[in-house]
Amino acid sequence: MSYGRVFENWRGATPAWSDYTQHAFVRGLGEGTLPPEAFLHYLKQDYVFLIHFSRAWALAVTKADTVAEMRLAAGTVNGLINEEIALHIKICADAGIGEATLFATEERAENLAYTRYVLDAGHSGDLLDLLAALAPCVMGYGEIGSALATSKTSATYADWINTYAGEDYQQVCRDVGAMIDAAVQRRLGDDPQSSPRWSTLQNRFATATKLEVGFWDMGLTP
Repeated sequence: MSYGRVFENWRGATPAWSDYTQHAFVRGLGEGTLPPEAFLHYLKQDYVFLIHFSRAWALAVTKADTVAEMRLAAGTVNGLINEEIALHIKICADAGIGEATLFATEERAENLAYTRYVLDAGHSGDLLDLLAALAPCVMGYGEIGSALATSKTSATYADWINTYAGEDYQQVCRDVGAMIDAAVQRRLGDDPQSSPRWSTLQNRFATATKLEVGFWDMGLTP
């Protein structure tokens, strides 16, 4: 499983990556031991998160330099709004929580910190800044879904796991990884790690990863 050369470099230089992808919340999903109230609390917060995440990917359209970048960013917005958010709506509806209630969810501080960090990265920086902040969520969920699909011991959260382990989402991860590789090469050249910007992008990725850890922590405290 490879989501691109740049992503692998960023991930390898981020100590918090394993804290994120092997978090107790993640283990609870695979083992089926995560309390239902914690899962529903997470889904409600993640619904709000995905609204802002969609806005961030829409911002990527305006930051793009090429039509190919615009197409992928626009396609990701469509996938988030019409597919990933739909999963949250379905699971919550089965538990008696309607979409109006989801939309009215009050954001926790951890959610605010993460979503506004990503949006600020895009507004204050260029496409590379935005992609570095977006990447941990996109690829992290791909890695988590793939790992849980092969190691899970319970089917309790199979719908969630299968969504991120499925070929459609895995292709999104590969496509975004290829977009990042091409965007970095286009702007920083063939040896991006020698660019003064590399450390800034690495730090953006690492910060977003730490905020993902905080999001899982929040999920455990409904």
